[in-house]
Amino acid sequence: MITWSYSSLNLFKQCPRKYYRLMVSKDIKEEYKEHLVYGNEVHKVAEEYGKNGKEIPKKYSYIKPYLDTLLSIDGNFLFEYKLGLTADREPCDFFAPDVWWRGVADFMCIRNDGNSVALVDYKTGKSSRYADTDQLEILALGIFKHFPEVTVIDADNYTKRTRKYILE
Repeated sequence: MITWSYSSLNLFKQCPRKYYRLMVSKDIKEEYKEHLVYGNEVHKVAEEYGKNGKEIPKKYSYIKPYLDTLLSIDGNFLFEYKLGLTADREPCDFFAPDVWWRGVADFMCIRNDGNSVALVDYKTGKSSRYADTDQLEILALGIFKHFPEVTVIDADNYTKRTRKYILE
């Protein structure tokens, strides 16, 4: 069975041959791309700040106000939360042998009411200005399946470009 994620589906849509070589035959490796390293670092910094209160390096200080806003929500925080579904859309472990879909929620807060979730996907790339919300919809499906008590999900992308500038 082929396992898919939103990212792998986009890779396939971009170039089926590249998808095949990277994901199926695995005869090539993804080349080093600075923007991917940067994005991974931002995710790690956000997770460590949220989970452990680890200081945010100056290079990434712009994310602190956003993270503080998220951390002000009353509830149970989950960072880089891995979700899996079988082909029958049943919840399963991310690495289960019968996993069909995989997704990672960058930030989730299961609110204290127990039936609502705040879901945020961090976007750091050039295209983050017009971030695709389809990924949020797919993650929401996974969350509804993994947390059947949840009936409402507020989802959004956090981007570097959402800063406010005031001319004084």
